[in-house]
Amino acid sequence: MSLFLDQESYNYCLLSLFAINIPTIISLLFLTAPYGKHHRPGWGPSLPPPLAWFLMESPTLWLTLLLFPLGKNSPSPRAAALISPFLLHYLHRTLLYPLRLLRRRKTDTNPGFPASVAAMAFAFNLLNAYLQARWVSEYADLSGDRWFWWRMGVGAAVFAGGAAANIWSDYALLGLKEKGGGYRVPKGGLFEWVSCPNYLGEILEWAGWAFMAWSWAGLGFFVYTCANLVPRAMANHRWYLKKFAADYPSNRKAIIPFFF
Repeated sequence: MSLFLDQESYNYCLLSLFAINIPTIISLLFLTAPYGKHHRPGWGPSLPPPLAWFLMESPTLWLTLLLFPLGKNSPSPRAAALISPFLLHYLHRTLLYPLRLLRRRKTDTNPGFPASVAAMAFAFNLLNAYLQARWVSEYADLSGDRWFWWRMGVGAAVFAGGAAANIWSDYALLGLKEKGGGYRVPKGGLFEWVSCPNYLGEILEWAGWAFMAWSWAGLGFFVYTCANLVPRAMANHRWYLKKFAADYPSNRKAIIPFFF
């Protein structure tokens, strides 16, 4: 059963996912998204960060849960197994992570999350959730894929390792902020090797997802994740080097241990 778009229109949406990678990486190499430590005025009204994260990530839950039962693959245990990592990641990012943000001390001086940036993220998540959910539930040939469980196992291991790195690093950073006193040099775990292990973890997650899904949609999401997060990791690394010029570990890389 088709919903909203036929397969030809789905393919055009898929092409758009790949097409936005080029302007994304070019723009982010020269213009750092203005939230978190890179916040700056001139981007319009701001939202409280917990609300911004909830709103902009929410399509990955409600749209996926709306679409998945309507696809021909939905009764298949393979489809349920495949969509589960996607939903688990966004369950955390949409609900649990914003709840943790609410626990920050009242002394938190975070100026907010630009609504314009949240709106762009919402639009991307709307597109991406549609592509991933419709591929798994409707267009993937899961029953005829003899390598499915082998790829699922390998991809899930990569995904789980990335998720562990992503979540641990995010909460380590939040823990530093909750202590007050402004930004500090993060230490421990993968922070000993890279400035942004949270971004490295997320890239690994979607590399694992792309391998599990074995689809152009999964590959497109992985490529977009790199286009979005690698430039930001570079910007964060430069920010740390400038702010903590005398104390920042000289052997720490931006996002890939020992290399970059």
